[in-house]
Amino acid sequence: MNGAPQGGWLPVLDREAGPLYRMIADAIATDIASGRLAEGARLPPQRSLAERLGVDFTTVSRAYAEAARRGLVRSHVGQGTFVAATAPASHDTPDAAPVDMSMNLPPRLQDAGLRQRLWRGIEALEKGGGLDLLQRYQEPGGGPADRIAGAGWLAPRLPDIGRDRLLVCPGTQAALLATVTTLAQPGDTILTEALTYPGFRSLAGQFHFRLAGVAMDGEGLLPEALDEACRRERPKALYCTPTLHNPTTATMSLARREAIVAVARRHGLPIIEDDAYGALPRQPLPPLAALAPELGYHVAGLSKALSPALRIAYLVVPDARIAQRVANGIRAASGMASPLTAAAATRWIEDGTAAAVLEAIRNETAARRALVARHLPAVNAACHPESFHLWLHLPPGWARGIFAARLHAAGIGVVMSDAFALADPPEAVRIGLGAPGPLEALDRGLGRIADLLDQPPALSAMVV
Repeated sequence: MNGAPQGGWLPVLDREAGPLYRMIADAIATDIASGRLAEGARLPPQRSLAERLGVDFTTVSRAYAEAARRGLVRSHVGQGTFVAATAPASHDTPDAAPVDMSMNLPPRLQDAGLRQRLWRGIEALEKGGGLDLLQRYQEPGGGPADRIAGAGWLAPRLPDIGRDRLLVCPGTQAALLATVTTLAQPGDTILTEALTYPGFRSLAGQFHFRLAGVAMDGEGLLPEALDEACRRERPKALYCTPTLHNPTTATMSLARREAIVAVARRHGLPIIEDDAYGALPRQPLPPLAALAPELGYHVAGLSKALSPALRIAYLVVPDARIAQRVANGIRAASGMASPLTAAAATRWIEDGTAAAVLEAIRNETAARRALVARHLPAVNAACHPESFHLWLHLPPGWARGIFAARLHAAGIGVVMSDAFALADPPEAVRIGLGAPGPLEALDRGLGRIADLLDQPPALSAMVV
């Protein structure tokens, strides 16, 4: 077993095309087919390839495992990983095709007419904005028309927002960054739910904020735990997701929201409210920012309710003075929201396309929830009726790492609780219901999960 390339092979990746481990496995298949990788060629060691690509070791390990599952490579202990064939096998038979349920994406639109409507809206931008959308800067908080459209989008949850309090940001992560750096300094403590969004954990780590987790129940944050944490930690802000919490899907009742606001007022605690999923419920509860506008920093991204590719988020802050400070943070970190993508969002909101897409996502989510009810009727799972992700508590005897590994071997991707937990991860995994494209793929994936749960952990290695 020799032959090139060993350390010389480096895959060409489209990092926006999907999970990186899949892209690496696809690159192996492509390069085998093209002759770039010959039979018997040794692939680079996993750690070496991870360093060269600038990804973590686990990503490359998953990629090599996926390539092995497809019959593209073979691993030999102490020797390495070698190309197994000169042409890729047909690996994705209907029953064996992988189903990635690790991403928390809205379901893809099935309505061809609605998809065309989205593209027509983009084409119409040339007439409306012309070259200004391509060859002009705009103020960091967005132009007047985009702010007005954002206020209209938020009106069912946050009515009567003055445009001087609303900023258009280049995605939720940029909005969170600008907000948290306005409220806190490196080394300061920020409270979050005990299970929290990994993107916020990453942000805090990058900018050296200390996160302290607050206990939760089926409705989210516990008011008494929040009060105790405020007294103990002296935090600069609270970050939370009151509606369809990621990963648990917990949604605060109105009474719980009022209790959380009362604690925040008592301690003068600013609330950074991530309302990524707030548009999904047909009968939304008032956001925390509506109950305590003087404390609320409300972040409403469009990724989950309209399009993951549309990096636009609307940020509502307490007053115009603070808006200017946060806008300065946007300018320093991100410059501005893209005028082109902001104009697309505005166009879709104004002509009703955004509302139609949102309704389609709601309907498709309901269909996917019906599959959950059919395949997993008796499991200990949190899945709000309007959520397109599922929080699965594992039965006794199952360890999350083993469960996830068994699913991976069966071609199913999920996310373990470790990604969300600040301490003591529970034995649970998050399952994305929207990421699998057609319903058939989700049906297949849920069926495999149900099959695994039906087996004692000791026999789970037999899953195929």
